[in-house]
Amino acid sequence: MLGFYNYTVILTYLGMLTGFYGITCLITGNRKGALVCLMIAGVCDMFDGKIASTMTRTKKEKRFGIQIDSLSDLICFGVLPALIVYTSAAGTVLFFPAAVYVLCALIRLSWFNVDEEERQDLESGSRSVYYGLPVTTAALIFPIMMEMCEKFGWSSARIGTMLLMIMAVSFLAPFKIRKPKLAGKIGILFLGAIGLIALFVGGMNI
Repeated sequence: MLGFYNYTVILTYLGMLTGFYGITCLITGNRKGALVCLMIAGVCDMFDGKIASTMTRTKKEKRFGIQIDSLSDLICFGVLPALIVYTSAAGTVLFFPAAVYVLCALIRLSWFNVDEEERQDLESGSRSVYYGLPVTTAALIFPIMMEMCEKFGWSSARIGTMLLMIMAVSFLAPFKIRKPKLAGKIGILFLGAIGLIALFVGGMNI
C-alpha cells in the first residue's frame, strides 16, 4: 500500500478524521459538536510532530509527514472553520469570506511545505519560528469566539466573518511568530480546556 502507517503518523490521521467528523456534524446541524472536533484536531496537531521526532525517519518519511500534516490542516483548520461560519447564517452572503479564508489557508500551507523541505535540507531539528499566523490557531480562536457569541447574543455570522478575514490576511502576512515551547503549549491547552468546558456547560448534541 502507498504511504506510511507507523506510529509517527497516527495522530495526524486521527486529527484529519476528527476534522472530517466535524464537517459531518455541521451537515446535521450540530455546530457545537463541530467546534469540539476542531479543538480535538488542534490537540492532535500540537503533539503529532513531537511524536514523529521520537523515531529516526528516512528523508521520504519526513517529507511524507510534512505533506500529510498540511493536507490534514487544510481540512481541519481551513475547511472546517470556514464551514462553521458559513453555516451560521442562511443564504450565500458568507460564501466569499469563507472561500477567501480557505484559499489563504491553502496558499499558506503550500508555502510552508516548500519552506520546510528547504529548511530540512539545510538544518536538522525542528523550526523555532513561524512566518505568518499558523492555521492551527483556528482550533483555539473559533471555538472561544463562537461560544462567546452564543453566550452574549452576538451575531456569530458577523463576528465569524470578521475572524475569517482577519485570519486569512494573517496567514499570508510575513511576520514572525516564535514556536511555543512547553510553557506556551500548556497555556494553549489551558485556554482550550476552558473553551471545551464552556461548550459542555452550554449543552451540546453530538
